[in-house]
Amino acid sequence: MEDLNNNISKIINYRFKNDAILEEALTHPSLNKRNSKNQIKNYERLEFLGDSILNMIVSAILFRLFPEEKEGALARRKTDLVCGNTIANVAKAIRLDNFIIMNNSERCNGGRCNLKNSENALEALIGAIYIDGGFANVEKFVIKHWEELAKGMLNPPQDPKTSLQEWTQKNKLPLPEYELIKQTGPAHSPEFTISICIKNYGEVFACASSKKVAEQKAAELMLEKINNSEKATYTNSYY
Repeated sequence: MEDLNNNISKIINYRFKNDAILEEALTHPSLNKRNSKNQIKNYERLEFLGDSILNMIVSAILFRLFPEEKEGALARRKTDLVCGNTIANVAKAIRLDNFIIMNNSERCNGGRCNLKNSENALEALIGAIYIDGGFANVEKFVIKHWEELAKGMLNPPQDPKTSLQEWTQKNKLPLPEYELIKQTGPAHSPEFTISICIKNYGEVFACASSKKVAEQKAAELMLEKINNSEKATYTNSYY
């Protein structure tokens, strides 16, 4: 574990005092490791803690960077900055996937390339830094990897679900209904398939590791389908 601590400390600029908390943060649920009290020791509990800490620090970053913005705009920025894809991209940037401890089956099935694993491990690492080194150290870590992302966001992103709802209201159509078609995969790494059907535009399907993300992806696909259909209609009428 000392080698793991040495290697991690080089990429996150923080050295853990407690090797056990670092090991727990990087242990995938596929191992089901247990401590002396027969408690499962993997990253899930630390992931829960790290998620809340990340949300709080990113909220504080945005509050400081955009003093004139209203709550809604700040919320859309935060949603984008703490979404699974952004967290996984930060994890990939620091090569955290190389350090996740998993069983052979998970590894052979592409566990190191699984963005959900990277996302979960980074959230757990954030929780572990907080427990091991306190708020100042975890804040320093989050600011280093998220503040530039926040500064690069020139305008608050528009939530695709909101955009689709506004489009249906404008066109006097029923509001979009998101239907869960199926849920597959193990409990620690599920995949949800969501569908949307809009009158005159048909149905689209999207899959993701959470229902929220799958709904956003489905909304994006439907907006793209609507946009392409309207372009085709315009082109045909022009000619």
